[in-house]
Amino acid sequence: MSYWLGIDLGNARVGLALSDPELTFAHPIGNIQVRGDYFQALYDVLDVIEDNHVDHVVVGYPLLLNGTEGASAKKARRWAKNLERRLENEGIHATVQLLDERMTTVSAHRQLSEAGLRSREHRPSVDQQSAVVLLQAALDAAARATDPSIGSTGLEG
Repeated sequence: MSYWLGIDLGNARVGLALSDPELTFAHPIGNIQVRGDYFQALYDVLDVIEDNHVDHVVVGYPLLLNGTEGASAKKARRWAKNLERRLENEGIHATVQLLDERMTTVSAHRQLSEAGLRSREHRPSVDQQSAVVLLQAALDAAARATDPSIGSTGLEG
């Protein structure tokens, strides 16, 4: 079975979402507390990848609204590249993809509000809900693609 993992790198938490085995739906599976060190979270993510037999990882790439790479996008790219290296070093066969995540947090807040949560109640859930929005976009794009390959990771350079 094949599973995909969605990752949203929030300021305090790394939100996680997992696909179903048919690669149709994304659902939240939790957060990893960052505690100021995104790179320590890599080890927790590696455990999630191994435990869930993930073979494709989608990492949110927070480009600026004009499409350029700011500090957060650079950090996400470095983090994804480090994840890719750790996977290779551990002998875990999973690909890593960066995906433009502009507006995923806005969508996540809207979905949480529609679910009846007040704004101040969003904080514990918004990162994992953002990961759901991100992963669902990747799953939908893959389902629409005529080419069965998922293409470039975007990690070159």
